[in-house]
Amino acid sequence: MTELQIKIETLKNMLIAIATGGRGDEVEFQKLRTELIDNNEIIKYLPDFLQTNKSIRQFWQFIKYEYPSYAERRNYIWIEFSKVLNFLETNQKGIIDESTAKTIYKFNQEYINSQWYKALGRKLDDPEGAITSARTLIETTCKYILDSLNVSYKDDVEITKLYKLTADNLNLAPDQHTEQIFRQILGGCQAVVEGLGALRNKLSDSHGKRVSQIKPTSRHAELAVNLAGTMTSFLLETFEFRTQKFSVRSHEKLYQS
Repeated sequence: MTELQIKIETLKNMLIAIATGGRGDEVEFQKLRTELIDNNEIIKYLPDFLQTNKSIRQFWQFIKYEYPSYAERRNYIWIEFSKVLNFLETNQKGIIDESTAKTIYKFNQEYINSQWYKALGRKLDDPEGAITSARTLIETTCKYILDSLNVSYKDDVEITKLYKLTADNLNLAPDQHTEQIFRQILGGCQAVVEGLGALRNKLSDSHGKRVSQIKPTSRHAELAVNLAGTMTSFLLETFEFRTQKFSVRSHEKLYQS
């Protein structure tokens, strides 16, 4: 991790602490803020609130009214800092899957959110950890959806079975559709999850390795994280659509009765 990344992480963690009831050092805040916003390379990727909130007091007044809960504040700060951190980690001009980030943030699930950003942050320096986080992201998302739907499952269920159970309850299983194109696409989604599980078992840090076993590279991690992010977004958006659709139907039936 570079010195600049350490400074950004330090400021991010300070602001999270302040936003969740802790305290921050005003002198250190001012020093870090000034150094970051004076850096022309990263200025456009920094959170907008750093420009407008010039002191800890101003930041506190902003965050406490904008987001009432600690979880919302943490999620907001994570997302706001993700652009600049991803820019420095990937050298890809701040490209990040903002659609996935927005979808995850919308559901206000801190653990899903943390797994997503943990996976992103590990892609270059810790490919094995990134692959593990990618798999955990899918697993956590499936469990969140099943818990929300009051569907029971075993705690140690394999990810392929967990995904199949989730897909069945979201009408995403291939055998629930007659159109060939949908069966093919949904079958591909199932294959992606199976592949993530297999990749994690083969390449990640979740199991002991032989001396000669291949080590994952950043490209393996990039693939795993991107696939997991896309599948997570798809599952959550489908869950939201199904939930809203069911709610509308229930309301219509109640109104008609």
